[in-house]
Amino acid sequence: MPAGLESDGEPNTDFSPDFEELLAVLDLNRVGDDRFLGSHPSKNPMRTFGGQLMAQSFVASSRSLIRDDLPPSALSVHFVNGGDTTKDIEFHVSRLRDERRFANRRVDAVQDGTLLSSAMIAYMSGGRGLEHAVEPPQVGEALAQPPLRELLRGYEETVPHFVNALQPIEWRYTNDPAWVMRDKGERLPHNRVWLKALGKVPDDPVLHTATMVYSSDTTVLDSVITRHGLSWGFDRIFAASANHSVWFHRQVDFNDWVLYSTSSPVAADSRGLGTGHFFDGTGQIVATVVQEGVLKYFPPSGP
Repeated sequence: MPAGLESDGEPNTDFSPDFEELLAVLDLNRVGDDRFLGSHPSKNPMRTFGGQLMAQSFVASSRSLIRDDLPPSALSVHFVNGGDTTKDIEFHVSRLRDERRFANRRVDAVQDGTLLSSAMIAYMSGGRGLEHAVEPPQVGEALAQPPLRELLRGYEETVPHFVNALQPIEWRYTNDPAWVMRDKGERLPHNRVWLKALGKVPDDPVLHTATMVYSSDTTVLDSVITRHGLSWGFDRIFAASANHSVWFHRQVDFNDWVLYSTSSPVAADSRGLGTGHFFDGTGQIVATVVQEGVLKYFPPSGP
């Protein structure tokens, strides 16, 4: 039996080399006062994955807190330069505020003196108050959806960057992913996918949240292109994250399935905006995401 599979062919979430690599990447090395060093995994895109930068910045910020039980309320990151995946990254934490119920941090990710990204992270213990939320979309249960490896079968040459990417997260699309939709000649204004750590997240709220932050950069821009009937791999599209924000409403448990529901309200001036919510298994919103990406589409020339 292949490593990492149960006897019924389903992933064994007690073992995943890719997830172990993600945990290692999130285990930053403290090299000084509010200075941390982060590494890259063995499988990388051409430049450092934005979700990795955000997750590592969040961990660096959280490890600097005076009160380690203070929950995060918001994270906002601006991406400035691409990162070299062969080199480690320094994370410089600035302590902007420390109070009993509030804290603020800025984290600059630096490589060879070049700023890769700058993150602002806020923490707040707000207590009880008014509550309301949008209803979660009606979708099928996670285990009723096909695993990602089935959706990639036959598309290995079309989307090799997905096939060969680090896969620490189990994905279960409730709709066809972009490449299947494009092959069928269809389009869709939203994307909804169940996510879950492909391994056991340790009993540390920081790591559960960091795993969600990492995952928030995976499908948020898909709806920009699927509503136009386009797909990565099939069409000439250049995409790069410009900025990314997450608002944390409740503590997430990434050992359980969470639904990531995304859509795109606008695309203009070669920029696309993706918005999304993470819902837990009970339908409660645990986080809200907004990302702006630079998106350049190069349509095929005429006959």
